[in-house]
Amino acid sequence: MLAESYDGDEICMAKSTKPDTDERIYEMQVRICKAFANTSRLRMLDLLSRHEHTVSELQEALGITTANVSQHLAVLKNAGVVATRREGKQIFCYLAIPEVKSACQLIRDVLRAQVRNDKQLQI
Repeated sequence: MLAESYDGDEICMAKSTKPDTDERIYEMQVRICKAFANTSRLRMLDLLSRHEHTVSELQEALGITTANVSQHLAVLKNAGVVATRREGKQIFCYLAIPEVKSACQLIRDVLRAQVRNDKQLQI
């Protein structure tokens, strides 16, 4: 962030020493929202909000290929909302941030309220 100051006939531009935390949070929010913008990933998050699952359990529950599960997991891991751990040949997936469960529930509550009010989200 740049701060302007007037010094005689010149305008001096200096970098602000305070980090722009709000802007960083907005950028992080965009990354998470993009990660949530897929029905398979939302279903995966719903399953993981109950308890951890193996990749093969997620594949079976979602009815998608292992490669597709891996792609979706990569997006969610890059957003920092899902983590994995290995036990032998099995890879277990779980929510990296417990608050993700509350965030998803809150969004669903808003959508249910819109349905109750007979309104649809305009995109």
